[in-house]
Amino acid sequence: MYTLITSATSSQAYRFKSELNKPDVILGDYLELPAIMLNNNDMIRLPKPSSIAYAHEMLTLCLDKGIDTVYALRDEEFESLTEAVTLFEEFGIRIVHG
Repeated sequence: MYTLITSATSSQAYRFKSELNKPDVILGDYLELPAIMLNNNDMIRLPKPSSIAYAHEMLTLCLDKGIDTVYALRDEEFESLTEAVTLFEEFGIRIVHG
């Protein structure tokens, strides 16, 4: 299973990834990412937290990518995901504020 760290355009995400020291970590962001970064399986584009269906889009993404832990580094991402934390837990996905 994989771990997702949001806010891939920030240095905080890279520091956090190195602190975790795990092999199966994916970085993701809803902000614009260079196409070359998205060619790598270690980085993905995320839905925007302002979307009404954000939690469901994130759940689908987690299930599709085999993600079992999400470290939401931005407050708006974490707040939106915690509203649906029960749904994520039903699928064995943990939401953590980074």
